[in-house]
Formats: sequence, C-alpha cells, structure tokens
Amino acid sequence: MDALITWVNSLFVVYTVCILLRILMSWVTVTPMRRWSMAIVGFIHDTTGWYLNLFRRIIPPVGPLDLSPIVALLVLEIVRRLVVRILLGFE
Repeated sequence: MDALITWVNSLFVVYTVCILLRILMSWVTVTPMRRWSMAIVGFIHDTTGWYLNLFRRIIPPVGPLDLSPIVALLVLEIVRRLVVRILLGFE
C-alpha cells in the first residue's frame, strides 16, 4: 500500500510541476524552434489546459492578473491530501 500512496503522491507532484511550468511559460514568450521543445510545450498546454480552464470560467481576471492558477494549485493540494489520507485509512 505504501507503494501506491507514493505513486499517487508522485502523480500529484508531477501535475503540480506541469502547472507551475505553464505559469512560468505564460510570463516568458516561448518560441519553440525545435520539434522536441514544441512537443514539451504542447504537452504542458494539453495536460494542464482543461484543469486551468475550469477555474478560469469561475474566477475572472483581476486586471492583467489571472488568479485562477493559484486557486487551481490550492484545490489540487487539498485533493492530494484527501486522497493520501483516504489511502492511508485503507492500511
């Protein structure tokens, strides 16, 4: 069961890192020139876009700031903690 908890926790961490990379890429203009860099940028946009769009529909931008990724990260952390506690309860 510990391996499953570690695996699930790792998935949440990887997704959090993808969201953070998406936030960083929004601050910097990324012009992918190579096929592998275009694939990485496309992967990050495809995997995080649906999740962030859920929060963008609910939370309007405040001027030039988009606060939805912050709320999305907070919700992801709460869900991670709940899932890990549920899995720990099965032990």
